[in-house]
Amino acid sequence: MVLFIISFVLPKWFNIVKLLLLCLLALTFLDTLILFSTKRGLKGSRNLPEKFSNGDQNPIQLTIENFYTFPVNARIIDEIPEQFQARHFKIDRKLSASSKTELQYKLRPTDRGEYHFGKLNIYITSVFGLIARRFSFDDKAMIPTYPSFIQLRKYNLLAISNNLNQYGIKKVRRLGHTMEFEQIKDYVLGDDLRTINWKATAKRSQLMVNQFQDEKSQPVYSVIDKGRVMKMPFDGLTLLDYAINASLVISNVALKKQDKAGIFSFSKKVENRVVAERRTSQMNLILEALYNVNTDFFESDFGRLYGNIKRNVTQRSLILLYTNFETLDGLHRQMPYLKGIAKSHLLVVIFFKNTELNSLITEKAETVQQAYDKVIAEKFAFEKRLIVNELKKYGIYSILTTPENLTIDTINKYLEIKARGLL
Repeated sequence: MVLFIISFVLPKWFNIVKLLLLCLLALTFLDTLILFSTKRGLKGSRNLPEKFSNGDQNPIQLTIENFYTFPVNARIIDEIPEQFQARHFKIDRKLSASSKTELQYKLRPTDRGEYHFGKLNIYITSVFGLIARRFSFDDKAMIPTYPSFIQLRKYNLLAISNNLNQYGIKKVRRLGHTMEFEQIKDYVLGDDLRTINWKATAKRSQLMVNQFQDEKSQPVYSVIDKGRVMKMPFDGLTLLDYAINASLVISNVALKKQDKAGIFSFSKKVENRVVAERRTSQMNLILEALYNVNTDFFESDFGRLYGNIKRNVTQRSLILLYTNFETLDGLHRQMPYLKGIAKSHLLVVIFFKNTELNSLITEKAETVQQAYDKVIAEKFAFEKRLIVNELKKYGIYSILTTPENLTIDTINKYLEIKARGLL
């Protein structure tokens, strides 16, 4: 009986399976015919910017044209630069029949230098999804990554705008006038009442005010320590890159304020120098110099820095020194050179809070080890504040800031110095 059932059922199931297999082969053939029936089924292109902005989200535009008369499913695999370590990067999208589709994705580089793209690969399938056809477009392309020019544009108008607080820039009251008289003009609502010229007002029988020209053409140097202390990472970038981005922005602000802007870096020697000037090409020169600043992992030579500034920076200047001190002993070793620079220039030492310690300080200690870690973290945070007081004792200005607030805090200090006429 069992043999009879097997002999009756097996041929029946075999025929069904054979029929399904034939249907599958027919659909596969049809799917292949549909996808490969035309050479020009798809067209894709990648629109890259001229350069990347380091530490920012940079948009990449993709344009895909579907020449098929039916919708297709597309899997887009762009061969993005190896620095991003995105091994499974893909975009899935349904493309309408005979349509043009615009796509965008963003990349955030965290290193300056050259980024190489490979090919733009697009795999398409029809409604059956049995066969995929690959299209490849755009041969290799290289994009240089420069210091954050997106951040530069963000703050570009603050130098001529009175609405600075939208970016966290403080409004600093100007303490008197530090420059010479320019002209007498009619009073306009908002002019400082202290500038009213009473003699001219009596003669004209209307309010007249003295107009003063702001102090101009003062050299402002961004000096970047590129030694190993600036290699500490934060949110994907190093402290060196944060300093470079801030230097680019403050140089632009100084030029907008009619000052001269210049930069140089140092470690075992002084390099990447751009002399402080106000020429039209100055920002391009600064951008190119900052692009080439790289750490050499050496101990920075502050003595060489002092000697170089003494020889080459003869006019009294604002020196914005980006570095990092973790201990008071580390500061004391360099203090003679810092005091030497401060004798001839207005020196502002800019260094960083250790943000990794904040969680240890704020968290409640529940074990002996946590209590020990908390005490050590508080000791290092307190030592940073002692460094500020030590610098202040010798008449050296300082900025103790977090990496994300570096640019804003530096601009605030520069505007404060300008308003108080300290330089």
